[in-house]
Amino acid sequence: MNKAATKDAYTLILEAIDGGDFRPGDRLVESDLADRFGVSRTPIREALQRLETQSLLTRDGRSLIVASLDHNQLAELYVVRAELEGLAAGLAARHASPEEVRVLQDMVQDDHKLMGNPQAMARANRRFHKQIHLSSHNRYLVQQLDLVHRSMALMATTSLAAVGRDEDALKEHSAIVEAIHEGDVATATEALRSHISKAFVTRLKLDSGEVESAV
Repeated sequence: MNKAATKDAYTLILEAIDGGDFRPGDRLVESDLADRFGVSRTPIREALQRLETQSLLTRDGRSLIVASLDHNQLAELYVVRAELEGLAAGLAARHASPEEVRVLQDMVQDDHKLMGNPQAMARANRRFHKQIHLSSHNRYLVQQLDLVHRSMALMATTSLAAVGRDEDALKEHSAIVEAIHEGDVATATEALRSHISKAFVTRLKLDSGEVESAV
């Protein structure tokens, strides 16, 4: 059974962008995508139209390419992300079940094994943040954060590629989880906001060449 049996064309393309298979500036061709994913061109066409509407794809003449974020868009995205993620952490401190907290604790512990592998760390980081979103127990917030994280896929590199950032990020994750475990809404909120702010600073330094990339 191919992947299209359980996932639609939109999800397949989105996951390919998110996973770095398609990067900002890459041209997406209907026929190539249909062959790649083993689906007909009609759902591919509809998926591309949907992704264009969501500004994940843009026009270059008659071609559709994966969009990229300029400095202002990046700054705006991080502002929104910090506020929404902070809210999610605060709500998780109120509503997360003991089992959800345990999952977060285990994630932080397990992710130490991935240090030095920026792409694996980036995937683990997305899982960690998604778990916090779900632990907020607010479906509308989760929906909005899903939209934000789709746009995050348009970044060409991960801030976790900066030398030493993976270790710092895991310390920050640990502090966030501890605050959630303690039910400390204010500390959880601020810890996650601070975490996003530090990631943004690291990304800006990476883009300027001020810090070294591990890849």
